[in-house]
Amino acid sequence: MSLSQSLFVIGLLIAASAFFSMAEISLAAARRLRLRQMADEGDARADRVMRMQEQPGDYFTVVQVGQNAVAILGGIVGEGALSPHFSTLFGWWLTEDNAQRVGFLASFLVITSLFILFADLFPKRLGMAEPERLVVRLAKPMAWCMALLRPVVWFYSRGADALFRVLGLSSLRDDRITSDDILAMMEAGARAGVLAAREQQVITNVFELDTRTVSSAMSPRDRIAYFLRDEPDSVIRLRIAAEPFSTYPVCEGDIDHVVGYVDAKDLFQRVLNNQPISLADDSLVRKVLIVPDRLTLSEVLEQFRQVHEDFAVIVNEYSLVVGVVTLNDVMSTVMGDLVSPLDEEQIVRRDENSWLIDGVTPISDVLRALSLDELPHGEEYETLAGFLMVMLRRVPRRTDSVSWGGYKFEVLDVDSYRIDQVMVSRLSQSVAPDNTNTPGTIV
Repeated sequence: MSLSQSLFVIGLLIAASAFFSMAEISLAAARRLRLRQMADEGDARADRVMRMQEQPGDYFTVVQVGQNAVAILGGIVGEGALSPHFSTLFGWWLTEDNAQRVGFLASFLVITSLFILFADLFPKRLGMAEPERLVVRLAKPMAWCMALLRPVVWFYSRGADALFRVLGLSSLRDDRITSDDILAMMEAGARAGVLAAREQQVITNVFELDTRTVSSAMSPRDRIAYFLRDEPDSVIRLRIAAEPFSTYPVCEGDIDHVVGYVDAKDLFQRVLNNQPISLADDSLVRKVLIVPDRLTLSEVLEQFRQVHEDFAVIVNEYSLVVGVVTLNDVMSTVMGDLVSPLDEEQIVRRDENSWLIDGVTPISDVLRALSLDELPHGEEYETLAGFLMVMLRRVPRRTDSVSWGGYKFEVLDVDSYRIDQVMVSRLSQSVAPDNTNTPGTIV
């Protein structure tokens, strides 16, 4: 063959190798969700690709047979086509034997470089950039190749299947999508600018409903506004004015004996109609939903759905009331400041290295704000106040502090044994404790 014919053949071989490289990477990188969307929009080629993904053995066998055959042919043709010309060129300066050796090496480097660049790197990067668009176009030519090379494909595929069986491995593609997969995609979308940071946080909060307990979203016991059943009309009116809420528990004797709840709308109707308010009236007091404090937020939502309520009283294992929760509390946990932007924030960043955090802030929010993976004894508490109590082994007092993971947690304000405010400061690297080697420093 002449030089021009050899170069033409090498170009065809590079194109064939690029085709197989692009077909391989595009099928592996194609997202099944996107393919399903394309199929639902009427693209029959997407259905064919999904079937190939379910049983990719024959597909990849053709790819490997094609790539290896093309690489061998490229080496043979390239050596025969370019080596004589390089040898002649180097013969001007070298002896004949040395010129042939250097000419062969130069031919090898040129052919290898052409295949690496145009038959491997470029097509694979292109296939990674737009896998779904390319794979649906390449699926039909690959189906022809599989039919043409059926005997060869059968031989090598059966051999590969035998190896999988011997090693006890599965050759089927696992297309199950977990919550971690979705969160990873959301994070990637936020980094790419497709999702806003707040939108990503909302989606993350939705998945946390299965792990966060109801106590992380409740109004605690000391903040509950409630009525005693025998309270007179004047006391009820004064309390409504002083503590305006949408719902009030009704108790018999004390807060731990809840008999129901009253809706503020019903009370306002009586006030507007100049009717006396008496909680002894059973028509005014509604049956209340009681839930244990170990339920997750998703379980509380399910309870709300089943009983068609949006208010619940939370009790602990001793049947003592620990708080109340509403549907709005749960949704505020999901939506954050998108729902209630005027509410006081539980975590306020003062500067680059310090935060002011409410004691009742859920520990998951604290970890996220401080970029920590975990805090010690995490199964024993759910709030920042609980963390301090566990670490100190007593009820914290003002100026008490705990150092852990490069941060100092200092109690600023305590109100009736309740931790109101905690100052969290980042410690310098020279004094920061190593949370993998020490249980923390308590001051």
